[in-house]
Amino acid sequence: MIDVVLSVFRPGILFPWLASMAFGVLVGGTPGLTATMGVALIIPVTYYMEPLAGMAMILGVSFTSIFTGDIPATLLRIPGTPASGAALLDGYELTKQGRGMEALTLDLLCSAIGGFIGVLLLILVAPPLAKFALRFTNFQYFWLGIFGLSMSAALSAGKPMNGLISAALGLLVATIGMDVTTGLPRFTGGSMELLEGVGFIPAMVGLFGLSEVLKNVADPKLLKQSSIPEFGKISLLGGMRIVLKNKITVLKASIIGTCVGALPGAGADIAAWVAYGMEKKTSRNPEEFGKGSIKGVIAPTSANNAALGGTWIPALVFGVPGDSITAIVLGAMLMYGLRPGPLIFQENLTLVHGIFAVGLISQFLLIIVGMLGIKIFGTILKLPRNIVMVIVLIFSVIGSYAIRNSFFDIHIMILFGILGYFFEFVDIPLPPMILGIILGPMIENNLRVGLIKTHGGFGEFIFDPICLTLILLIVFVFFGGSILNLFRRKEKLD
Repeated sequence: MIDVVLSVFRPGILFPWLASMAFGVLVGGTPGLTATMGVALIIPVTYYMEPLAGMAMILGVSFTSIFTGDIPATLLRIPGTPASGAALLDGYELTKQGRGMEALTLDLLCSAIGGFIGVLLLILVAPPLAKFALRFTNFQYFWLGIFGLSMSAALSAGKPMNGLISAALGLLVATIGMDVTTGLPRFTGGSMELLEGVGFIPAMVGLFGLSEVLKNVADPKLLKQSSIPEFGKISLLGGMRIVLKNKITVLKASIIGTCVGALPGAGADIAAWVAYGMEKKTSRNPEEFGKGSIKGVIAPTSANNAALGGTWIPALVFGVPGDSITAIVLGAMLMYGLRPGPLIFQENLTLVHGIFAVGLISQFLLIIVGMLGIKIFGTILKLPRNIVMVIVLIFSVIGSYAIRNSFFDIHIMILFGILGYFFEFVDIPLPPMILGIILGPMIENNLRVGLIKTHGGFGEFIFDPICLTLILLIVFVFFGGSILNLFRRKEKLD
């Protein structure tokens, strides 16, 4: 194993690996670009490389872009990647308090720790977790989607009804496009572009990016201010002290992230929301969340990088992709002449050990590369607000167009930007709507396929042990906080 660890530092592996991490900084920090897109773009580069070098580049860009997506989310309230959506809730509030550097330092450390725990769990418990993940059928995935969406109640800053309205609107938007069961168009208004549905990336960029630009343009006083308040200062050592004080939160969120990531189709996006919602619901001070809570920063960023390790569990053990990134990875493995699945541990054990080593070491390199990313973006975002808003607008347009090379997606971005701007006035939170758009297809498809299997019966949806567990968790999301508060009041009275 020591020989394998030393082998990953060969120039033919190390230099492409570091280059991919630098590329991940750009991908993650640019709103609209995703880790999946970053991986897809580097796959052709790896074609003539040895398999381990290719895997190192994929892991490097994945972990880095997921973290750097938190930088614009924290400083500008614009998620760099979908997995950074939960990070903006408390991170941006800390930035407004002049503690942006503290939030990003915690982001960086928790991303590295969460990623390390995720890869470690991948190494230790891959087979049993993968077997459990394969027990999930359409019935379980339906409730998993509902469970993720029910977190909108926890993310609505004390107004669950507004959060549910936002989530319901997201689900309605997700129904636009071609019906996967009947093949008929729905709510497209005759538009050919809408047959593919509304992309959540242009919608996300519009809701968070363009709406922020519109808010600043509507108030000329804001344009004269600095783009971010005093950045603040905190050392890695100071950040580590805070992390150690909240070690239970880090561990809990990392385990949640790994387990959610191990479920095919879930991924880092859902993991971050679930970890944030569970942390808020089980907290003794839930009212602090959404107002600059340290735990609200630590939970999602620990979970989303841990989920990346979890997604490799079903991919390596059974050849089933855990998310869109590992779906590309499986294709790359076949391109390299490898067969993902149980036999890979016998036929290519050295490569598997190399992937494990790269995954663990990437977390240490992430701290170095991540600090550089924070300084670079922090310097750019200290420019006057009117200049930064122009930069945000340009990247919003580029990010929306780049997904499908479609000008129609720019129109979608503009529409959702105007919608997000008005939602701010009526106090409807934006994150649940994005979550509804992301989870909508998963919820609908699994519901309809499940009903086809049961000929319209709901028994399998309710009485299966895993389904029942998820239902109880959903009930806990809505009523758990009230129940815990009752117990705490009784403890104080006693």
